Amino acid sequence: LDENNSSAGRLDGKMREKTLTMDTLNPQVKAVEYAVRGPIVLKAGEIERYLEEGGTKPFSEVIKANIGDAHAMGQQPITFLRQVVALCTFPELMDSPSFPEDAKWRARRILQGCGGHSLGSYSASPGVECIRKDIAAYIEQRDEGVPSDWENIYLTTGASDGIMTILRLLVSGKDSSRTGVMIPIPQYPLYSAAISEMDAVQVNYYLDEDNCWALDINELHRAYQAAKQHCQPRVICIINPGNPTGQVQSKKCIEEVLHFAYEENLFVMSDEVYQDNVYAPDCQFHSFKKVLYEMGPEYFSSVELVSFHSTSKGYTGECGFRGGYMEVINMDPEVKAQLVKLLSVRLCPPLAGQAAMDVIVNPPQPEEHTFKQFHQEKSSVLGALAEKAKLTEQILNSVPGIKCNPVQGSMYAFPRIFIPPKAVEEAKALGMQPDMLYCLRLLEETGICVVPGSGFGQKDRTYHFRMTILPSIEKLNVLLGKVRDFHISFLKEYSGLEWDEI
Repeated sequence: LDENNSSAGRLDGKMREKTLTMDTLNPQVKAVEYAVRGPIVLKAGEIERYLEEGGTKPFSEVIKANIGDAHAMGQQPITFLRQVVALCTFPELMDSPSFPEDAKWRARRILQGCGGHSLGSYSASPGVECIRKDIAAYIEQRDEGVPSDWENIYLTTGASDGIMTILRLLVSGKDSSRTGVMIPIPQYPLYSAAISEMDAVQVNYYLDEDNCWALDINELHRAYQAAKQHCQPRVICIINPGNPTGQVQSKKCIEEVLHFAYEENLFVMSDEVYQDNVYAPDCQFHSFKKVLYEMGPEYFSSVELVSFHSTSKGYTGECGFRGGYMEVINMDPEVKAQLVKLLSVRLCPPLAGQAAMDVIVNPPQPEEHTFKQFHQEKSSVLGALAEKAKLTEQILNSVPGIKCNPVQGSMYAFPRIFIPPKAVEEAKALGMQPDMLYCLRLLEETGICVVPGSGFGQKDRTYHFRMTILPSIEKLNVLLGKVRDFHISFLKEYSGLEWDEI
């Protein structure tokens, strides 16, 4: 820059105003909140940097239990999945005796479906055809013969991408005809963020905490009827197994939801990314599609249903690949053409994520050489998660003023915490939610990063936090012990009670 414009950024010396400011920013963007990566996590990052620079705290590390990022918490990758993706990425490895033939033939098949036999090419917008066919075969096997058409399968950039895409199709209207989106409370903040961004209407239905976070059909009717006064409810979202609540819905609950959707002509979005994460021996994952099929042709041929799955959860925990898919049932053919158009705008999901998704739906079979190691690794991950789910529930329930429902599935506990009135008043004076005050204090005094329940939604005058069960057993024991000691200290400070009174 010359001296005429180096300081002011304008040839005439006048200060040039920015085009994009908080005043001109899209107001829907300002309305978006995402608690999982919100203020608590930013504060945790500050504390981590402070410790790295030699600062001292009452703890030596920050334990991030705020997000379901399995590998970041120390979970090891599934060897076979990484072998197939490595072969797809660098096909010269096909000549290496270090890679099993089971992985090589899968990689060859995937590459044959890619332009130029390269993972660096674009695929068709719905995804690589052979991977779509493998997903359909997996769904048929999972659902014990319920038919799945591969042309109803669309690969996505993680499940989140699919959820956002379907919501974009659904949101329309103005004022009282604006689309209402029914979501569970507590919910995964992706849903509330998407609803805010699209300027849709959030319709809350509350899960029954006293009944292990079950769906309550009477609550669905209440929420629907109340919403009809100011919007047009068009879609109901379900997360099963639950996030942040860790419950696994019964078949009866799912039947009631589907009947409700049928009666009220609602589009159903079923978030099933934790379908492999079921730990309670008396619980079983039931896909919404299979239950819909078993309800009979009148339901199965008419209820519009989209189900979502992902590489990020389950026993693989491959969040960074951003792989996922959705299966679309009973969508109007003309609308489906619009869906394909919308998908084509973003070209295609990452091919490495598509390849990872293929391994999840097409894993080693018992007759294959790689099955033994694969089965051992899968069982080890899921067994450890089941053990940690039980440990988390037991230790939290031993703490006065904390109540935790059984962690039946997914990767989280969502305990209810008693916060004394004095602490509630202090939080209000600071302009924050009481459980935000609690979680900030927990972070600053122990180094444990969890997410306040207010970021997920909760009934008035109840307080919670969400934590993952992903840390190692050793680290989880440390974490839970620190939570216990902190909570007792917090109660003493704000209630004026002694230990024997608590």
